[in-house]
Amino acid sequence: MPERKRLSTGVDWIELSTTKADWDAADPALLGTMLSELHLIRAFEESVLELAGEGLVHGPAHSSIGQEGGAVGSIVGLRSTDGVNGSHRGHHQFLAKALTHVSGGTIDPANPVDDDIQTVLQRTLAEILGLAQGYCRGRGGSMHLQWFEAGALGTNAIVGGGAPLATGNAWAQKHSGTTDLTINYFGDGAAQIGSVLESMNLAAAWRLPVCFFIENNLYGVSTRADEITADPRFSVRGQGFGIPSWRVDGMDPLAVHLAMTEAGERMRSGEGPAIIEAQVYRFFHQNGPYPGSAFGYRTKEEEAQWRERDPLDLTATRMRERGLIDDAGVAALRSRVQQAMTDAVGALVEADPDRPGKRRIRPELWPETTFVNVGVRGDASELEGLPRLDASAATRPVKFVDAVAEVMDRRMQADPRIVVMGEDVHKLNGGTNGATKGLAKKYGPDRVMGTPISENAFVGLGGGLALDGRFRPVVEFMYPDFMWVAADQVFNQIGKARHMFGGENPVPLVLRTKVAMGSGYGSQHLMDPAGIFATSPGWRIVAASNATDYVGLMNAALALEDPVLVIEHVDLYGKADEVPEGDLDYVIPPGSAAVVREGSEVTVLSYLSMVGHAAEAIEQTGVDAELIDLRWLDRASIDWDTIGESIRKTNAVLIVEQGAQGTSYGGWLADEIQRRYFDWLDQPVARVTGGEASPSISRVLERAAIARTEEVVAALEAVRTGFGA
Repeated sequence: MPERKRLSTGVDWIELSTTKADWDAADPALLGTMLSELHLIRAFEESVLELAGEGLVHGPAHSSIGQEGGAVGSIVGLRSTDGVNGSHRGHHQFLAKALTHVSGGTIDPANPVDDDIQTVLQRTLAEILGLAQGYCRGRGGSMHLQWFEAGALGTNAIVGGGAPLATGNAWAQKHSGTTDLTINYFGDGAAQIGSVLESMNLAAAWRLPVCFFIENNLYGVSTRADEITADPRFSVRGQGFGIPSWRVDGMDPLAVHLAMTEAGERMRSGEGPAIIEAQVYRFFHQNGPYPGSAFGYRTKEEEAQWRERDPLDLTATRMRERGLIDDAGVAALRSRVQQAMTDAVGALVEADPDRPGKRRIRPELWPETTFVNVGVRGDASELEGLPRLDASAATRPVKFVDAVAEVMDRRMQADPRIVVMGEDVHKLNGGTNGATKGLAKKYGPDRVMGTPISENAFVGLGGGLALDGRFRPVVEFMYPDFMWVAADQVFNQIGKARHMFGGENPVPLVLRTKVAMGSGYGSQHLMDPAGIFATSPGWRIVAASNATDYVGLMNAALALEDPVLVIEHVDLYGKADEVPEGDLDYVIPPGSAAVVREGSEVTVLSYLSMVGHAAEAIEQTGVDAELIDLRWLDRASIDWDTIGESIRKTNAVLIVEQGAQGTSYGGWLADEIQRRYFDWLDQPVARVTGGEASPSISRVLERAAIARTEEVVAALEAVRTGFGA
């Protein structure tokens, strides 16, 4: 018989409950503040549901009624510099953080509303209604609430999407020398989401002060938690990552507060993350003013049992038992907060003159329609005054990939905020291609961080760092195809964050990756990501064809307050090249395409290694083509002045790229050119791309799937004869 030994994780997993002694020992000011915040949030949510019932909330109204105890208990003891973020059901978390911030952490139930609290109620309601005075200027609505000043980092409509961002915020707190912490709120459904589990692992590995707070309300819309997991005690997840966990009754705000106090002591002392699971219950359906029983997935009896455990009633009862409040005091508190909400609603809503007995949003409070695209990205004014490339400067020889490492070294030396992270960037003498050569040894593990294989977590962590503002993350995706693994963080979070939260918050993040077509790595490693990013809002894109340009483009990317995708190409890494002598501090700003060769017959637009292939093809064919290296590829940064001047001269365009037709950058560019310059075109915009299929492993099939010089030659000949390509 084999020997068998039962193993244990050795990690604490605690169920914490309060006793009468805990309530008797609690600070009266704490209890009064909790009761006040509970009532303020309840009255707020009731007003939201009332307005939703009248059709005045455009979009969802995810009520937190019933769940207030978890948010209030966990937040009431926090500092303003502590951070919180959450998911789509986050009114209570946002309000608890904002109310704690403006009140200094103490609210008297006898006087629960002052001017600052009234302002919080009105501005939060305005945001949910989509109005200009809201915290995100009406863009966030119910699901995207952010107020950095209060430590409210932003609620999130993607289930589990906030976990990597919170982890990044915690990294910034730790490495800024603070003892602040971050709480990421999510529900039972997100406890199975990859980004949450990846973030738990990363937080534990790097001992970050982040609490993963699970509001287990038993249902994901209508599906019970025990239908989607074998163990619905979601705090068990901590055992697999070495994270101590607490399980508490979320209808008991004092129990939640005590658990958070214990977890907070651990996080603030540098011991790493914690998990708290609070069992709560939303009294209403996923969205709107009806109970779950109205939709048949819960019984009225179940709902009644949970309503008997209302955190507002529990807190009031315990305070009555201590003589801290009486029935009249509770009633007065309830009346006062209801009046505050009546006042807040009255400031935003008025009688509808066209519908007797109905109300409408006050028309003057809507955002101006001209605001619709403001803040998709910044205006690049931060580049003003930075040195430009001196074309007459002396140069020195360098290999392209060494220039990549050199400019990063220079920027890290000059700017201590820059941190680099990615898989293997700290090993192999500069990662898998040498692009970070020497950086780990020079700057250490706090600035050059090798990550787990978890793109969703580590690029999202970079997003949290960028939003925090104290650091400038440079994140490497070993291959661009990995963006699909991290698509939520890349596109839904990082790309949209500035615009979604009001258009003003910078998101300074650089995402490096390389195109590896021709290297035999197959269908899942070789794509060109330019076309995908160009059609996704918020991102800037640079793609250098030579080392001198790479230095200036990377310097610009690291100075911008926007997320920038920096695309490299493996064919260029080993190329003998040159850069200017000196400190490599110049920038090549947006709107700076380069005319590589002047000509009159056709305008050839390209980027990366295909600039070289296009030059070869022009030489071979003898076509008098004007070759333009785009350098900046995104909608806001592309150099239309240079492109337009060339098209007016040549009256024909050929777009040259290497990758597949379906994800083509040129498809977007051709459409835009024909809209802008149709009157100057003598023939349709011609294009060179790869085939429909992704490149495959076979050397022969891979070559057939991509474009190089031969395909450009054929296209130039077709354009010269007037038949396009």
